[in-house]
Amino acid sequence: MKDTPPSSSSQHPDNADMPVPTPARPGDAGARHASAGDGRSAPAQAAERRPGAEGPDAEHAAASPRVPLWVLALSTTLGMQTVASFLDQSLPVIAPLLTAGAGLSPERVGNLSSLNSLGTVLFLLFGAPLLARLGPVRMLQAGALLAVFGLGLAATGYWPLLIVGAILMGIGYGPSPPAGSRILAATAPPRHRTLIFSIKQAGAPAGAACAGLILAPAAAAWGWEGAMLISMAIGIAAACVIAPARERLDTERDPQRAIHVKALIHPRAFATPYRVLRAAPSLLTVSALAFSFAIVQGSLFSFSVTYLVTARGMPLATAGIAYACMQFAGVFARIFLGWLADRTGRPAYNLTIQAFIAAALVAAYALLPASPSLTLAGLAAGAAGFFAASWNGIYLAEIARLSPPEKIVEATSASVLISFLGYFVGPSLFSLLVTLTGDYQTPFFVVAIQLALMAALQLTVLRRRARTHT
Repeated sequence: MKDTPPSSSSQHPDNADMPVPTPARPGDAGARHASAGDGRSAPAQAAERRPGAEGPDAEHAAASPRVPLWVLALSTTLGMQTVASFLDQSLPVIAPLLTAGAGLSPERVGNLSSLNSLGTVLFLLFGAPLLARLGPVRMLQAGALLAVFGLGLAATGYWPLLIVGAILMGIGYGPSPPAGSRILAATAPPRHRTLIFSIKQAGAPAGAACAGLILAPAAAAWGWEGAMLISMAIGIAAACVIAPARERLDTERDPQRAIHVKALIHPRAFATPYRVLRAAPSLLTVSALAFSFAIVQGSLFSFSVTYLVTARGMPLATAGIAYACMQFAGVFARIFLGWLADRTGRPAYNLTIQAFIAAALVAAYALLPASPSLTLAGLAAGAAGFFAASWNGIYLAEIARLSPPEKIVEATSASVLISFLGYFVGPSLFSLLVTLTGDYQTPFFVVAIQLALMAALQLTVLRRRARTHT
């Protein structure tokens, strides 16, 4: 019985159809271990020897080329990241109506967002055995269905069930980062790793943008209950659609891994993130910057619609469009900035510069006038989203690059846990500041300033490290 999930660097049975540069670097997450003979791994050879692989069916399969594994992996993880984000952002998008229906003040959406992030933290702490036992695709399916169940509880509008539903939605989102990283680290061509991780992470703002475009008008027309029913239907459909991908992507499962309560909730789980990050100080600095980014992004995503509706006097449907502009800008930014990081070869420096720009644009977003035009609100939201909501792919690729191949899942879970603590802290801090100050400008300024300070610290560390290695 293994104590850690199987290595995500071992060759997948279908990796023969994936373009791979040679030679692979030892530290690459996509490094592959070829077996003797024809150069393919033992799992790949065993797959060809399985019953039913001969005869007319085999000839037909040969005549119908399968989708390259890395394409299947990227499409699966991108699609489920989009759906997970769509479900996760359902509550913030309809927050003005939801909080009013539940008899709550508008800023309480920040507390719901923090509870949602707490659920994700719980999965990152205790979910590794489930991921190892069931496989990443099965866990993505389970996460989507659990989020749907959480939405169902939240749809009652009853405050105690809203709390439970928000936590369950966060747990449902939890498998997306480690499962996606595990799949892509085993399949992505190493020379394009950062770009592919960034494309996958582009699903997060894409899903949130779709939530803004679909759910805000739906809630305005049919009430927030109708909007949540749409979200639930999308989550169930997505879990069904990816089922066929499990055959090719869940081949490194550990069926013997224990998943009873004692194995899941173990004191070792609390020490693992500290142990992993302590062993690699470079992971700790990147994770600290991600924590700071998460405070900003969590606050932007949780409060943008509420800010535009309650503090700037925009209609809900129009605010939803501006929110979608923020998210769509993040989609393009994640892909472009991921490509740029690959081109420059200095992703940590790129991320640090991006943090300075994001801090300035978030502060500018807080200065929108009352009743702004859709054009102005969309431009301000889009600019903030371009830089403040596009760091995730570069960050995850950097974690995969800095981690030993056999520790990618553990390192990703540990580091993402740190970043999700930012998502947990940010919205609650923002909500408290709104309550204390009575406005939204001060909270936006505070989260922007802390990001700028963390970026300055990160830049100092990078320069010191560069001098040490010269």
